[in-house]
Amino acid sequence: MSRYARQAAILGDAAQPLLAAAGVLVVGAGGLAAPVLQYLAGAGVGFLRLVDPDRVELSNLHRQTLFRMEDLGQPKAMVAAAAVRALNPDVGVEPVQQALGPGNAEALAEGCSLVLDCADSFAVSYILSDQCFDAGVPLVSASVTGLGGYCGAFCGAVPSLRAVFPDLPPRLGSCAETGVAGPVVGIIGALQAQMALALLTGDAAPLGRLVSFDAAHWRWGGFSFARAPEPAFAPRFIEADTLRPDDLILDLRAPEEGPLPHPAALRIPPGAEAQHLRPAPRIVLVCRSGLRAWGAAERLATLTDTPITLVAMGDRTATPEQVTA
Repeated sequence: MSRYARQAAILGDAAQPLLAAAGVLVVGAGGLAAPVLQYLAGAGVGFLRLVDPDRVELSNLHRQTLFRMEDLGQPKAMVAAAAVRALNPDVGVEPVQQALGPGNAEALAEGCSLVLDCADSFAVSYILSDQCFDAGVPLVSASVTGLGGYCGAFCGAVPSLRAVFPDLPPRLGSCAETGVAGPVVGIIGALQAQMALALLTGDAAPLGRLVSFDAAHWRWGGFSFARAPEPAFAPRFIEADTLRPDDLILDLRAPEEGPLPHPAALRIPPGAEAQHLRPAPRIVLVCRSGLRAWGAAERLATLTDTPITLVAMGDRTATPEQVTA
């Protein structure tokens, strides 16, 4: 117990068995996950399932502090898992080198009592929120862009991410698109780890709370959302391979972003959705990240009662033959 003596002095003797018995799903092995994984492994969390489809790139290194130059080109999940094992061999870690989506979220969360959203993905955050809300499992979700970020504890016995962010934001970009400061990522990731450890040891105080940090103005903020209502309009993400011939499938991507997801799909520019409305059991809106599809869903929801779902295709660049076909 000498490994955990300093935290036992704070958390009490009953905390360590709770941590050792815990299973946590961590989605994303980048900048937020760097402090999360190190602090959870250091604290003795029994099992970590780490999901990330990407490989280490040079532009990651200023904020993704688990990685080194010799890791370039290697799968992030595998490199991060090795770092966890080196830090604490008593922690079981399962690296999963694949993208999380609506089709595999339930299976990846199986056996885990807590989910941490460390991904830099608009769609993944909402997919995880939907999964955790349905399963009654707490979700600690964080996001950082530029010089600011937030961390909150959703679902479980409190409202979902959708209750706090029910509408499409006016502007939302990834770290690659908008830039990000490395130390701010570390601050928010450490806060995410602290929320996780509190929840795993029986302290429910973080649930229903969101904390923000703005390094541009050196301000902390936060609020409780424990009584926030779930939104009436909540379009969910589905997998592209579940599309049906009788769906009205509207692909909002440009041809160079990828081939159509289904033979019945129509490629249209954003804003032209109403012109293509027709009777169908379901409307499916497709784009790369989910943002354009969500915006189209909000516009169509005022015109039709037909169920609307979303598909985030990710980066699937088309070949020249597919663009010209």
